[in-house]
Amino acid sequence: MANSIRSDLATGGAVTDQTPHQPTIEDTDPLLPVVKKAPAAPVGSRSAVWEIVETLLLALLIFVGVRSVMLNFRVDGLSMEPSLDSGQMLLVNRQIYFHFDLNRIINILPFVEREGQNIVYPFHPPQRGDIVVLHPPVDQGKPYIKRVIGLPGERLSIHDGAVYINGERLDEPYLNNIATSWPGTLANEEIVVPEDSVFVMGDNRNNSTDSRVFGPVRIDEIIGKAWISYWPSQHIDIITTPTYPD
Repeated sequence: MANSIRSDLATGGAVTDQTPHQPTIEDTDPLLPVVKKAPAAPVGSRSAVWEIVETLLLALLIFVGVRSVMLNFRVDGLSMEPSLDSGQMLLVNRQIYFHFDLNRIINILPFVEREGQNIVYPFHPPQRGDIVVLHPPVDQGKPYIKRVIGLPGERLSIHDGAVYINGERLDEPYLNNIATSWPGTLANEEIVVPEDSVFVMGDNRNNSTDSRVFGPVRIDEIIGKAWISYWPSQHIDIITTPTYPD
């Protein structure tokens, strides 16, 4: 076979292709439709769109997560002066007082029944001196910002220009020597703060509608604890809870 091929080349003969004939477009039936493939979308444009979608979804998740923990709040009014000024912007921690009844969860188990409540705070309950944002018992259409003064179960009275907790005078240096008094005819009256509530007051004792007017506030009505002051710039600071002598 190899000799035959060389002979043909030598004599100028052409070597023909021995492979089977492949039909071309022209060989097909002219009545059949010719299907044209749509051009594929550029890979780069698809990836750019997906990156935008991912970014938007991530931004939404971050926003929802932050809002579930933090809330921005604008101080409106003079009731917390001199500690907070009207117009001051705060970040409020909404989850710091999160609590649940452990007995209610345990009672879900079969053959287990516990009476009463066992309230658990994973972080901590309201503390004396905390500045909190709350829904007041009176319908004012907007939250109040006050300071926690009396804790659950404590006996509280106001006389001689000061607050007394369980018979002991409470030292409040943030008041700048502003006297505290009951409004109206409540002078020298002692109250017991309910177990599920706190007693709140504004630092500007002469210009504050607080628990002296509407009574103790249920802990469930507290929106959160003031955490950071971020505006105006001269007031940027972490809001701390004062310490009280034992």
